[in-house]
Amino acid sequence: MRRFSLRLLATSLLITPMALAGWSHAAAAEEPMLDQPMPSPPAETSPPVIEGLPKATPETAIERIPAKDAIKAPAKPKSVDELVAELKRTRSPEAARQVANTLMNRWGTSTSPTVNLLMEWSAKAAGEKRNAAALDFLDQAIVLKPDFAGAWNQRATLHFTMGNYRRSISDIERVLELEPRHFGAIAGLAGILGERGSKEAALSAWQRYLDIFPADREVQSRVSTLAEEIAGQRT
Repeated sequence: MRRFSLRLLATSLLITPMALAGWSHAAAAEEPMLDQPMPSPPAETSPPVIEGLPKATPETAIERIPAKDAIKAPAKPKSVDELVAELKRTRSPEAARQVANTLMNRWGTSTSPTVNLLMEWSAKAAGEKRNAAALDFLDQAIVLKPDFAGAWNQRATLHFTMGNYRRSISDIERVLELEPRHFGAIAGLAGILGERGSKEAALSAWQRYLDIFPADREVQSRVSTLAEEIAGQRT
């Protein structure tokens, strides 16, 4: 930021005795004689009255002052607890998805600009298939903010896409220790369990997901299908 400095320039007026004398003579010359009659002050005149305008009164002046209620303060962002509660009670899939996106964005944004930058670099590297660099950026983010669930979740996702299921599950477990309601991490866990053939464990994870995000129609369908498959295996 630029810093602006203000300089105050002080000037001194040196008044000599001669100058004072000159000023006193000039003042005396300008002084009116006491025996001369003083001019009468001009008569007061009233301002012109414009027909048709409302008469100003103290009451009307007060009415023109805006009430405090008319000035609305900006809405305070909802807390994570409020968003989770809203997600649980929302039945519209579209509205619920908006709440879910807000939550995921909140969980994925750190209070540290450095950590956020490292996560952006990691996502860019992963998109370019530079997985080693992507992992390195996330490792640094986790070292800087070990209690930030977003970095752990992003690394778990990267491990999953690389086929490192064991490491992905390890990171997911850490995410859920920090934020048990992180339905994104729960979905990742359910997906891995399903890939590994642990259908009952996957079903349990998906049901846990629906406890938080009940309006997700896709997961509802997946749970129904998985439950039927498990029931068919038991008969």
